[in-house]
Amino acid sequence: MSALAQITELWQLVPVQRAGGGLLLAAFGLPIVGVVIVGLDIVPVRFAMMHVALLGIAVGQLLGLDPMLCALVACALAGAGVAPLARTAEGLSGAMGLLMSLAIAAALLLLALSGVNANGAFALLWGSILAVRPADLAVLGVLAVAVPALFVWRRRDLALLLHDRELAQCSGVAVQRLTVLLLVLVAVAVAGAIRLTGALLVDALTLLPALAARRLGRSLVSITAWAVGIGVVVNVLGFLLSLAWDLPPGPVLVLAAGAVALVAHLLPERRTRSWRLPATSSAPSPH
Repeated sequence: MSALAQITELWQLVPVQRAGGGLLLAAFGLPIVGVVIVGLDIVPVRFAMMHVALLGIAVGQLLGLDPMLCALVACALAGAGVAPLARTAEGLSGAMGLLMSLAIAAALLLLALSGVNANGAFALLWGSILAVRPADLAVLGVLAVAVPALFVWRRRDLALLLHDRELAQCSGVAVQRLTVLLLVLVAVAVAGAIRLTGALLVDALTLLPALAARRLGRSLVSITAWAVGIGVVVNVLGFLLSLAWDLPPGPVLVLAAGAVALVAHLLPERRTRSWRLPATSSAPSPH
C-alpha cells in the first residue's frame, strides 16, 4: 500500500480526524503561547505545569471527575498563584522549581494512598493523540480563538511587556494583571496540549515554533506570524508523515519542529528591532 493510500484509508477513522483537527487547532494558539514563554523568559513554567497537570489528573481520578478538566483547573490556579513571584525571571524560576517538586510529590502520594491505578495518569506523560475527545477539541478551539484575540486586543501592551517590564510599567501598562493573564494562559495551554503529544513532548506545539520564529521575525507581529505558520506546517506534515509510515505522532512532531528550529538557527542572524510594534509611540525606542 502506498503512503498516500494509507493516509487516505486512515483518515476515514474518526479518532484520526479528531487528532488531525486537534493539531490544526493547536497550531493557531499554542505557538503564540510559546512566543510569550520565550519573551518573558519563563521556560521553567512549562515543566512545572506538566507536574501540576499530573496532580490534577490524580485528583480527578480519585474523585471520579474528568481528569483533563481537573488538570486544566489545577494549572490555571497554579499559574495565577505564582504570578506575584514573576517580577523577575529568577524569582519565577525558583517558584517553579518549588511548585514542580511539591506537585509531583503530592501526585505520587495521592495515587499511592488512594489505590487509584496510576497508569492512566502517567499515560498522559507520553500522550495519546488518537484518544483526543470532543471536549479536548473544544479546549483547543477556545485557545485557538482566545490566544490570537488577546494578541490583537493587547498587542501594544504585550509588545512592551515582552520587550522590557519596567518600560511597560512606566508606559502605563497594567503589568501585574497582564502577567497574571499570560501565566494562566500558558498554564492552561500546556494542560490542554498534553493529550496531543504528551507532557514530555509539549514543546513541539509551543516552544520550538517560537524559538524558530524568534530567529526569523523582526518584530512581535512578524515573530508571531512566523510561529503560527511554522506550527501549522510542522503539525500537518508531521502528522501526515506519522500516518504514512505508521510512526508515533508525538516524536515525529518533536523531530520535525526541532529540525525547523535548528535550520532557522543555522541561517545568518538578522538583527531584530524589538518586541514592540512600530506604532508604539509612548516610549522612546531602545535602538
